[in-house]
Amino acid sequence: MKTELEAKWLDIDPRDIRTKLRAGGAALVHAEILMRRKNFDYPDKRLEKIGGWVRVRNEGKKITLSYKQLNDRTLHGTKEVAVIVDDFERTCEFLRDIGLREFAIQETRREAWQLGSAEIVVDSWPWIPPFVEIESPDEPTLRRLAERLGLRWDESLHGSVEIAYQAYYDVTDQEIYNCPAVVFGPVPSWLAAKRKKQ
Repeated sequence: MKTELEAKWLDIDPRDIRTKLRAGGAALVHAEILMRRKNFDYPDKRLEKIGGWVRVRNEGKKITLSYKQLNDRTLHGTKEVAVIVDDFERTCEFLRDIGLREFAIQETRREAWQLGSAEIVVDSWPWIPPFVEIESPDEPTLRRLAERLGLRWDESLHGSVEIAYQAYYDVTDQEIYNCPAVVFGPVPSWLAAKRKKQ
């Protein structure tokens, strides 16, 4: 599996990030689109026990099937292997037929930019403010790009999206990871009750 070298920054102004990306010569890969994903594990949660899950994601122009594994919340802690598939629902059916269980559906709105070998995305997830994520093949490039965008390295977060939710809600990794529907709409009452005082 390949290491995903990516970092997130919360509480960003998307307009400011866009302005800096354009000024720095970044190319807009696609404007904001709705992405839908379904996450799978075995009924005994054997993947969750090792920090893993299987994901099918509709990215608009392509559909990916991925195995992701979060070993730790460091820059080098997330591993991923992905392939492109051609049918979202049939891929989900395939996974169910071989014994995996769908445990979550998630929606996001994502805008993607490319600058050299780095991908920069402005992500909007339900119930939290937008954040920016930079993915790069190497750490020096990632750090340089963050600096160019005015993002402080000591404020970067690493790992899956649960860490973004934990900045705004008093929740565990598992409460977000196992939430059956993270979709746009009103904040669920169980989550609203855990909102942190800002």
